[in-house]
Amino acid sequence: MKALQYVDQNEPRVSELAVPEIADDEVLVAARSVGVCHSDIDLLEGRYIIPFSYPIIPGHEWSGEVVRVGSKVTQFAAGDRVVGECVIGDDHFGFSISGAAAEFFVAKPAWLHHLPDGISFTNGALVEPFSVAYAGLMRVGNVNASDVLVVLGAGPIGLAVTAAASALGALTIVVEPSPERQRAALALGAAAAVGPDEIEAALALRSGGRGADVVVEASGRPDVMARALELAAFRGRVAYIGIDVGREAPAKLGLIQSKELRITGSIGSPGVWPETLRFLAQTGIDLSPLVTQQFVVDEALDALDAAHHPATTIKAHIQFTGSLPQ
Repeated sequence: MKALQYVDQNEPRVSELAVPEIADDEVLVAARSVGVCHSDIDLLEGRYIIPFSYPIIPGHEWSGEVVRVGSKVTQFAAGDRVVGECVIGDDHFGFSISGAAAEFFVAKPAWLHHLPDGISFTNGALVEPFSVAYAGLMRVGNVNASDVLVVLGAGPIGLAVTAAASALGALTIVVEPSPERQRAALALGAAAAVGPDEIEAALALRSGGRGADVVVEASGRPDVMARALELAAFRGRVAYIGIDVGREAPAKLGLIQSKELRITGSIGSPGVWPETLRFLAQTGIDLSPLVTQQFVVDEALDALDAAHHPATTIKAHIQFTGSLPQ
């Protein structure tokens, strides 16, 4: 089988590997669509938040089809369409253990969820980033059509927040300098998408001058994280989903008290995957505007290169069509 493999730091390769064997309590999955995340680039370049070693197969945003099940597996059968979580106890699928960027890979049933029939493999491979956005919004609490909601940053997570918040009925304004990402935000349901210098006027117009009922910071930039406090309305809610570790920026912390703000932080999506999948199935959200380039497995290195250029790439996907020999 073919797989995208990091054989060493900054040494990616499309390798020919043996199809893995499964234990009695495991399933063999044929990958169908695998997204390239910025954390996959961090892994390639030798950075990740927990220990790992090379060689490793990346891929934690994926959809696939079960092709073989172990004798003790009862929850899944060959032919089932599935997606899977990427934090499994102390292991991170696609980071500390090999992931889904291969024609076939091994998974435990406890990681997996059935992909609803109405969700394509392309959208299935976006469930992982969408679940992060959805979890963050659920922590905010009671986002609905009474809210003016501002999303700061239109990366994949910010765009997923846009789709979820719009589906919940919030009037959503996205702040993003990239015209391409602004267009994607509008396609995903945003009422407006504006540059950083335009947000005050747009927010005043849309909110009647009160400010944002909800601000979701999805850029991970400290200066933008500080600005979130300024955009929030009195008794507004501010949610931090974008990640930054260690950098600093001046912030008007007194606004937390004077505006009586409620602030939440969120990382990952533990415990919300079944709810996320029901939400996607029942709303019919199409996340495909996030996918700006698609590659086959032989072009996997081109997919990595595309992911290095956020000015032209929102999300690159690697498509797989492999089937087991009879």
